[in-house]
Amino acid sequence: MKLFELRRQPIEVGTEQRRLADPACGGYAAFEGWVRDHNEGQRVTHLEYEAFEPLAIKEGERILAEALERFGVEHAACVHRIGDLALGELAVWVGVSARHRQEAFLACRYIIDEVKHRVPIWKKEHYQAGDSGWVNCERCAEAAQHSHEHGDAGVHSHHAHAAVPDYSRQMALREVGPLGQARLRASRVLVVGAGGLGVPVLTYLAGAGVGRIGIVDGDRLEPSNLHRQTLYALSEVGELKAELAARRLRALNPEVHVQVHAVRLDAHNGAALLEPYELVIDCTDNFGSKFLLNDLCVRLGKPAILSSVYQFEGQLQVLRADSRSACLRCIWPEATRDGLVGNCAEAGVLGPVPGVFGSLQALEALKLLLDLPGQLDNELLVLDLTQLSVTRVRARRAAECASGSCVRSAHSSSPPEPSLELSFATLAEAERRGFTLVDVREPHELAAAPAPAQAVRSVPLQRLLYEPAQLDLRGRYLLLCASGRRSLAAAQQLRARGHDAVYSLRGGLQALDRLPA
Repeated sequence: MKLFELRRQPIEVGTEQRRLADPACGGYAAFEGWVRDHNEGQRVTHLEYEAFEPLAIKEGERILAEALERFGVEHAACVHRIGDLALGELAVWVGVSARHRQEAFLACRYIIDEVKHRVPIWKKEHYQAGDSGWVNCERCAEAAQHSHEHGDAGVHSHHAHAAVPDYSRQMALREVGPLGQARLRASRVLVVGAGGLGVPVLTYLAGAGVGRIGIVDGDRLEPSNLHRQTLYALSEVGELKAELAARRLRALNPEVHVQVHAVRLDAHNGAALLEPYELVIDCTDNFGSKFLLNDLCVRLGKPAILSSVYQFEGQLQVLRADSRSACLRCIWPEATRDGLVGNCAEAGVLGPVPGVFGSLQALEALKLLLDLPGQLDNELLVLDLTQLSVTRVRARRAAECASGSCVRSAHSSSPPEPSLELSFATLAEAERRGFTLVDVREPHELAAAPAPAQAVRSVPLQRLLYEPAQLDLRGRYLLLCASGRRSLAAAQQLRARGHDAVYSLRGGLQALDRLPA
């Protein structure tokens, strides 16, 4: 016997009751919901119900099984109509038989409440003056005050509870509708990075009703984040961004299940983090993480939406989980070293710039989840927001990528590089040991925070890489920057060009500030 059914034909109550007959049972309770002729002062002419049937049946069966176990009843069943219903038709029926009446009453109430909360069913009330639009039927069960009473399926309007998410504006789109909304509710999306790109992505996905959202970010909120990461508040500086973001999303949409992963994604935990999700969105700010995510998604067969921002420009790419989609390495076979191109902290950024690209990532995610037209496909979208110019660069899947060898070669074993990072208590100590100090920061950074030493050469990073002859091949150099990332990348590049005695200050000038006096 099926526990939960969606049915287009009328419900025969007598037939349903006989399904529950059991001589061992002395208690029987039922709920019946009927289509009434009015709602909020408007005359109703008829009702429509639609459901995302595979998910609805699966969730309905789960609810009935829970009731059987939780209340110890013998039998339970629920039938919900879909399609067009006339006034006075029975829209939903729930029946329970148990050894005792109390268990039957409680189980019946539990089933109807949970069905209206959890099963993806939408209704449209047709009025004499128009219609209500498609409305989620959640929390419609609270009118069932008594078992075995004639209730009414139209008793709750979509305005009755302000706390209930209302997707009617997007469901009004022919391309979305109730089935599309059900697809979003069944979707599982992992967002890696809760910063300038991640904030709009997370906000729009939660607002759209994506059912499960994972957040991967191990960073804590800093004051300099707030001009572009507008999900957070100044009073929350120092707290984990993943936890702050989850708190905001749950307040925005209590329906969404948010999973916090307050860690930094790496080669050891990456596959396990990605496994439960069907779509990955890259909102990181470093090349190492972007290429790692690309490689993991190619290997695991998961689609990904990639984006990166530099000052007023950015790019967007969709990696599909099929054999013809170009990945990040099809365009750039070798990952750019982190530090060679400045991130937001180093190169600067206006807040709306990552906001624009994060919004585009959210849009592409919804297009993919809903299978909407116009998705990015084997192309790189490049936007210059100073000129509002858009460039589409065609990308073909490389032969190495088609065979999987590009990703395998990226992770193949190779001898480790010698350590290029050195630690010193002071810059004076580095000078005593024979190092020439070279500051690779930009002029505006030097003006804001001069290096704490006199004998420091200033050679901005890009100039140093384009004109490496400025450094004597026989010299010993210690490169400096704010955090040590750019100086390490520069040291690696210069070593590859024959400079055998170039090192980076571990942790950058910030590390000197943290050392005890």
